[in-house]
Amino acid sequence: MKKLFSPLETKHITFKNKVVMAPLTRSRATAENVPTDIMATYYGNRAGAGLIITEGTSPSPNGVGYPRIPGIYNDDQVAAWKKVTDAVHHNNGKIFLQIMHTGRVTHPDNLPKNAEILAPSVTKLTDTKMYVDGRGELEIPEPKEMSTSDIEHVITEYVQAAKNAVKAGFDGVEIHGANGYLLEQFLNPVTNNRSDEYGGTIENRCQLILTIVEKTIAAIGAEKVGIRLSPNGALNEMQPFEEQGQQYDYLSKELNKLGLLYIHLVNHESMGAPALPTDIRNNIRQNFDGLLILSGGYDDERAEQDLQDDKGDLVAFGRPFIANPDLVERFKQGASLNDPRPDYFYTPGKEGYIDYPVLETAER
Repeated sequence: MKKLFSPLETKHITFKNKVVMAPLTRSRATAENVPTDIMATYYGNRAGAGLIITEGTSPSPNGVGYPRIPGIYNDDQVAAWKKVTDAVHHNNGKIFLQIMHTGRVTHPDNLPKNAEILAPSVTKLTDTKMYVDGRGELEIPEPKEMSTSDIEHVITEYVQAAKNAVKAGFDGVEIHGANGYLLEQFLNPVTNNRSDEYGGTIENRCQLILTIVEKTIAAIGAEKVGIRLSPNGALNEMQPFEEQGQQYDYLSKELNKLGLLYIHLVNHESMGAPALPTDIRNNIRQNFDGLLILSGGYDDERAEQDLQDDKGDLVAFGRPFIANPDLVERFKQGASLNDPRPDYFYTPGKEGYIDYPVLETAER
């Protein structure tokens, strides 16, 4: 595993290996969306990764989708996240905060008081349900179509969230432009039927995400900004569309001009979703001079091979990190992996969160 475990150095940041902990929603924040002390333990224990990307974290009350997900829009949240970054840095790790506004993918009962469900257009989710604590799976109501002032406000929220993340000690931020959340809702004509400067053409559909990236870079520096994209993804009722090859060609070229640190590509084929088209991945690789993070059902051997073949610069691992806080060490030793317990993926509390054994405990 010469590539996977070797450091990666850029002008501004060094990763001790090329293993990335992927963003994983775990729903362990408080009902007020404040990170908890067990989250500091959870992330600190996984600092063997070259880079940790946190679970999706809302930049505003309107962006909270799921129960007990964290925010980064008030002082209490910033102070609580500081405990997390301190724990990771104490263990010689690097950590980026993923900024995620869920847009139409939420329920009013999961939102703070006076928040509203926003989307580029009034396109209702038809099959997706939303879990609400104490009520179970509920139908998601149709969203409000965002006005120009709503869009301008969202841009401001993203930029402030990035500033808050730096204040909380994060090494950078990942802007979530994937998985059917707000920014991909603007990218995809299935959910964006606007006729103003934010809809209609490839360039217009990319306008919001590019503006957010540009202004975030201006606020905290290009070396602290990455983005996650999911071309051809199907999560949250996204659908492929005719121009997606041209769209991601344009988007990756424009992102390259902005000089951000990385693009993180989602491929959910291993979970039964449509595959990331090889031509789109190769095109993004060719267009973008920054780092490319690969993801999608990897084990260590396939990760090493794809790094050797120069398909990407780092590889993200998701579910294996849930059950294996010492995943990198297990890879290095060729040790067996703990099996995750899905019943506890999104439940509050320590069980199924910070109680998985590490190698020393497992071998006794």
